[in-house]
Amino acid sequence: MAYMQTEVLSHAQKVCRLYKAAARMTQAWYPERCQFRFHATVLRARFDETRDITDMVRAKKMLETAKLELWTKQHPQPLKFANSPGGGAYGREVHLPDWVLDTWHPTEKKAYPDYFKRREQRKQEFIERWEKKYGKSGIEPSH
Repeated sequence: MAYMQTEVLSHAQKVCRLYKAAARMTQAWYPERCQFRFHATVLRARFDETRDITDMVRAKKMLETAKLELWTKQHPQPLKFANSPGGGAYGREVHLPDWVLDTWHPTEKKAYPDYFKRREQRKQEFIERWEKKYGKSGIEPSH
């Protein structure tokens, strides 16, 4: 739910985020490095022109106008990093939960004796911390 605002941002933070989004959009429009650097410099100059404005009403209006301009000039295929949401490799790596290692056969665990010894120690420490904080659950773990 990226559209939901969960924090209050200052005007400076909003401007910085707008600048970063505009720079990424510029990078999408101009994939060649030399062209991108030229247009990124022009973009930075536009932001620096309005740096010293102290009238917050005017600054807020300019920010809204800039957001609208960014929206109207967006690229049809915006630049996405491979592992970011929307990227080509997003979600490819399956992250297995820790409990899957408990299902390993003892002969499989023998291949990594140091790892499983340390893992059992850490599991026991976790259980002790849990019981100290919340009390015993009444269900004993099976080994």
